[in-house]
Amino acid sequence: MAGSEGNKLWGGRFVGATDPVMEKFNASIAYDQRMWDADVRGSKAYVMALQKAGLVTQEEMDQIHDGLDKVFVEWSSGKFHIKPGDEDIHTANERRLKELIGEAAGKLHTGRSRNDQVVTDMRLWLRKGIDTLKGNAIELINTMVERAAVEIEILFPGYTHMQRAQPIRWSHWILSHAVALSRDVEQLEEIRRRVNVLPLGSGAIAGNPFNIDRELLRKELDFDGISINSMDATGQRDFVAEFLFWGSMCLTHLSKMAEDLILYSTKEFSFISLSDAYSTGSSLMPQKKNADSLELIRSKAGRVFGRCAGFLMTLKGLPSTYNKDLQEDKEAMFDVYDTVHAVLQVATGVISTLKVNQKNMEAALSPDMLATDLAYYLVRKGVPFREAHSCSGKAVYQAESKNVPLNQLTVEDLHSASPLFDSDVSSVWDYTSSVEQYSAPGGTARSSVTAQIEHMKAWLKAHRE
Repeated sequence: MAGSEGNKLWGGRFVGATDPVMEKFNASIAYDQRMWDADVRGSKAYVMALQKAGLVTQEEMDQIHDGLDKVFVEWSSGKFHIKPGDEDIHTANERRLKELIGEAAGKLHTGRSRNDQVVTDMRLWLRKGIDTLKGNAIELINTMVERAAVEIEILFPGYTHMQRAQPIRWSHWILSHAVALSRDVEQLEEIRRRVNVLPLGSGAIAGNPFNIDRELLRKELDFDGISINSMDATGQRDFVAEFLFWGSMCLTHLSKMAEDLILYSTKEFSFISLSDAYSTGSSLMPQKKNADSLELIRSKAGRVFGRCAGFLMTLKGLPSTYNKDLQEDKEAMFDVYDTVHAVLQVATGVISTLKVNQKNMEAALSPDMLATDLAYYLVRKGVPFREAHSCSGKAVYQAESKNVPLNQLTVEDLHSASPLFDSDVSSVWDYTSSVEQYSAPGGTARSSVTAQIEHMKAWLKAHRE
């Protein structure tokens, strides 16, 4: 074979050149080169296991290590040159290693398949990526918790079904999203534990025949455990699917938060103003200030969902062990990582720089939002809640019929709903008193929100360690 055919790790039984269209179709170097660091690290550990098994000499191991160090420097300095025939990162690195040290490079792949090599590289790469994303998420949560602590006195309308529901603290709203993100961090930590299992030493399917010390490999590569079954180790991508679903769930939470903030930033609400640093304008309408940062966060969720669903469809049709279909795993993994990484950083910027329009928030509170409080007034006088709910509903209907706010009904008006309404009903029409009654854990009273803030501060401390 000549030219690019000579670089292949599998060319012995083939005659003639690969069709150029197939060459391009088959190659993954355009994207899997991102795993160059993991590939070099895995190879350095593997040659140590080969040396311990007596398959390479100390001198050969030192040569290979020195050569891999040079490969590392070339990649890290941007000087590594990809050549035709470098179909993937494994081929490229081994080809370059041979150029640097000669025939000793040919022993590196002894007993190793690209099947166990690639999945080891992926686990090493994703483990590091998970650590980065966890840090991004914790930074966002910390920003939210700090903001919640500072702005705890601000009240505004809480919404259900996109309708005004009950008065709540702005901090309560912030923390509702921080808590969702804390679940994402905890799930990511669990995924990392499942990612951190060593597949190297599994070969292509049947295992390794050279008494390779997999415990040595585990320690050198800092894995928590060793895969149990070689067929499963090389063919399963559960950890990728889990990561893609995690990204989908995380961006579901961030999309929900972004949707709220988009609405709150409109002129119709005017609850918040986004920083110019996270807004854009219109090419036609000079007055526009668009919440493009939040709209893009919302849209990226759909992108990640697509990656997750698409990869699951790929997995669904596969037989056991490794099939080339699994080459689709890397682009999905990289894209979801890149997307979530960017979204978390932008979301942190948005939350840390937005301005709250407290006056507008509190002006949006309306007496009809205290209809539940009116029912609770009767409950505290011994009326069963279902009956109290009905009485409050009659009062709401009466206010609507008279075209007056609920708190403008007289005691005489309220008597038509229940004779138990008295002059002390006026205490109901106070928004601060309303939120303060929700003092049970998780509620919107100041004491409860303060407890939530303290809980999240303790959570942050525990999960940063």
